[in-house]
Amino acid sequence: MKNPNDRSFTDRKANSAAAKQALLERFKARPGPDDPIMQQRRAERQAIADARAVRDAEKAAARVEAERLAAIEAARLAEEERLAEIAREVARKAEQARRDAERPRKVLLEAVQYAQLRAAGKGRR
Repeated sequence: MKNPNDRSFTDRKANSAAAKQALLERFKARPGPDDPIMQQRRAERQAIADARAVRDAEKAAARVEAERLAAIEAARLAEEERLAEIAREVARKAEQARRDAERPRKVLLEAVQYAQLRAAGKGRR
């Protein structure tokens, strides 16, 4: 069963050729590259691209500067931590030396006290 709205091959071919011709005419009607309007648009696009390139360069320079400052700050913090560690080590060694210097005196004092206790205990019996 054929649809009564079906067209013949020649109708379809003619419609296709007309559509192609209309597309070609529309393409030919476009302004060429030497048209003043096209030159103005091209200049505007170029100005926008140049401004974008300048902004990108400024952003890159700011990023590099921020990274440089961050590296300097990290180095400063690392140096402070190293110096603090050295100070802690010096304080620990000084405390150890003080304890080592007191140890013989304490041992002697404990020995004397022990001897006194022993002597006091023998006298009570």
